[in-house]
Amino acid sequence: MARTAEETPGAPHILIVGGGYVGMYTALRLQKKLKKELKRGEVKVTVVDPNSYMTYQPFLPEAAAGNISPRHVVVPLRRVLPRCTVRKARVTELNHDEGWAIVQPLAGPPERISYDYLVMAAGAVPRLLPIPGLAENGISLKTVGEAIHLRNHVLEQLEIAESTDDVDLRRKALTFVFVGGGFAGVEAIAELEDMTRDATKYMRKVTPQDLRFMLVEAADRILPEVGPDMGKWTAEQLRGRGIDVKMKTFLQSAVDGQIELSDGSSFQAGTLVWNAGVKPSPVVRHGDLPVDERGRVKGTEYLTIEGLVRAFTAGDNAAIPDLTQDGMFCPPNAQHAVRQSKVLADNIVRSLRGKSLKPYVHGNLGAVAGLGLHKGVANPMGFKLKGWPAWIFHRSYHGAMVPTFNRKIRVIADWTLALFLKRETVSLASVEQPRADFQLAALDDIKPKAKSSGTAA
Repeated sequence: MARTAEETPGAPHILIVGGGYVGMYTALRLQKKLKKELKRGEVKVTVVDPNSYMTYQPFLPEAAAGNISPRHVVVPLRRVLPRCTVRKARVTELNHDEGWAIVQPLAGPPERISYDYLVMAAGAVPRLLPIPGLAENGISLKTVGEAIHLRNHVLEQLEIAESTDDVDLRRKALTFVFVGGGFAGVEAIAELEDMTRDATKYMRKVTPQDLRFMLVEAADRILPEVGPDMGKWTAEQLRGRGIDVKMKTFLQSAVDGQIELSDGSSFQAGTLVWNAGVKPSPVVRHGDLPVDERGRVKGTEYLTIEGLVRAFTAGDNAAIPDLTQDGMFCPPNAQHAVRQSKVLADNIVRSLRGKSLKPYVHGNLGAVAGLGLHKGVANPMGFKLKGWPAWIFHRSYHGAMVPTFNRKIRVIADWTLALFLKRETVSLASVEQPRADFQLAALDDIKPKAKSSGTAA
C-alpha cells in the first residue's frame, strides 16, 4: 500500500495561501510536475482559502446578467486537486521566519500549520474609500455571491417600480449607479443594463425609457486597458444605449441612498455598484512578509518574495517586476496571474530539485471586454475589434480559458441554450432570507394558541 504524505516524516510541505487564479493553477501544475512525489508522500501541498472553489471572475458580469449559471463560473478545488489538501479556512497570522501559519476553520478553534515552502496568493479585495454611506449601501462584483445578489437586487428594483405609483420611489428604484470605469465597472453596467432592458418587455408600467443607468469614473476615460480610441468608442456606445457616462467625476456621498457627485449632482438611487479598483488582501499584512507602499508583497522576477528563502508570490497581491517594461510592475489581471502561476510552480519544483530559478517574462496580449449580448470591444495583439466581432472573440477567448473541461462544456451549453431560449428575468431575492416564510408560519401558529390560552383564563 502506497504511503500518504502524512505518513512520510520530513516531507517538504508547500503551503498555498489562496485558491484563486494563482493558487489553483499553481497547485494544478505542482500536481502534474510532482505527480510521483505526491503519490509516494514525499511532498505535501496544502491550499488554504475561505472558499473551497476558484471563481473565474471574467464571467461574473455574465452570471449577474443571467447569461451563465453562477455555479458554472466556479471550479471546485477538491475535485481538481485530488492530491492536495484543501482547507476551507482563513489565515489569520503567518510567521515565515519560523515556518508556520495560524488558520481559522469554519468551526472550532484556530489551528497552527507548519510549512517549508510558502506561496502567497491571497489575491485582492475591493478598495473602498472613506465615502459616507458607501459601505452601508454599495456592493462590488468580485465574488459569485455578489453576482447572485446583484442580479436579484436589480430585478427586485424593477418589481418595486412596477408595483407602486409613488413617483419618487419609482425614480429611486429605477436609478442604477456604477462607480469605476475599468473592466469590472464597464462590463457590469453593460451586462446589467442589457438584462433590465429585456426584463421591461414583460412589465406594464416600467419601460426602457424609465431606466436610469449612470457610470461614474474619476479619470478622463474609461477602459484604459483597450487604449484611448477604443475607450472613447465604448463610451459613445454606452451613451447611445442611454447610459449616462460621467468622467472626471467622484462619488462624494451615498448616505441613505442619496447619491452626491463632485459635479454637483444629487439624487436618490436604489442601486450602487462599486468597482473603483482593488487592493491586496489584508492577509498579506498578517505576518512578516515585506510589503510596499501599496500593501503588495514585494516580489522578484523569479516570483520569489524579496529577501526571503523558499517563499513565492504572484497575482493581484504581489508587486512583480514587468521585464518587458523598465521600471513597471505586472498589472493585476487574469492574463498575468495564470501565466505567473505556471512559472511559480516550475520554480518551486526547481528549488526542490536544487536547480536555478527562471524569471517570469510575458508581454501584454491585449484586452477584451463584453458589453452585453452581441456587443464587445477588444484589442488582441494590437488589432481593434468592435461590436459583434469583439463579442465573438470575447466568448471564444474566455470559453477557452475557463478552467477544466467540465466548466467549458457547461458554459458553452449555457451560451448555446441562450441562442434558442429567452433570458430568465425572475428575481429570487427570497433566497437571501430562506427562513422568512418558515418563521412567519411559525409565528402564525403560535398566536392563536396564546389567544386561546388567554380566553380560557
